[in-house]
Amino acid sequence: MAIRQDTLWEQFLSPLIQSLLDKEQMMAVRDRIDWHETIDRYQAPEFSYPSYYHTQNYHGIEGGYLTQTAAITYDPITQYVLPPYEPWVRQSLIDRVRTQPRRILDLGCGTGSMTVPLKQAFPGAVVTGLDLSPYMLAVAEDRASQAGVEIEWAHGTAELTQFEAGSFDLVTAALLFHETPPAIAQTILAESYRLLSAGGQLLILDGNQRTLRSLELLNNVFEEPYIQAYAAGNLDAWLGKAGFDDVETKDVFWINQVTRGVKK
Repeated sequence: MAIRQDTLWEQFLSPLIQSLLDKEQMMAVRDRIDWHETIDRYQAPEFSYPSYYHTQNYHGIEGGYLTQTAAITYDPITQYVLPPYEPWVRQSLIDRVRTQPRRILDLGCGTGSMTVPLKQAFPGAVVTGLDLSPYMLAVAEDRASQAGVEIEWAHGTAELTQFEAGSFDLVTAALLFHETPPAIAQTILAESYRLLSAGGQLLILDGNQRTLRSLELLNNVFEEPYIQAYAAGNLDAWLGKAGFDDVETKDVFWINQVTRGVKK
């Protein structure tokens, strides 16, 4: 796995965070997973990754999330980049759910760090996590097993899922939109609208766009290829364009935001 040595992340933040990581815990996750079996099970042989995903570096790492190392380090690192406390930040999305959903889809679920809390908050719901990285899904599956919850995991793109229209009461996306080009983000929103039943809710947890616009340094620190375009945009307007009503964004500890939309 090649790493760019000239990035702010690699020169300053990565060495600091690396010193704080629980190496034994990461190795335990690595050793519990049968990587070949799990990845073969999720990734169809003919699957083609979109260019916006596999040709870009994330956090200065070439290959992005399509690596074992990226998958096992994601959670230990994320806890330090979601201040003031990651569970509080993720809980802010759950707190915005208006109803008791029966069918939940978590787009860009990654290692299940939002998906598992959703299942725990709504134990009676059928919860599905979708992600582009089979490596991340392998860790998500392990997380769910360790938590003792049943979640359906699926490999694919958030902009073109294989689910039927109106299949879900709640669609969520945590830390997904700043990692996609705006045109793809708009397509994901349109797909989310299609997937929701009438009265269904979309909830998005991501970086605070106003804060990111005012602090350009944050746009460069974490080596996200699309974060500047995300910061320049407006999720409220994007949801409105996709057809959502009752659109509202609330700040979460200044650094993040939760945006809500409802399908009438």
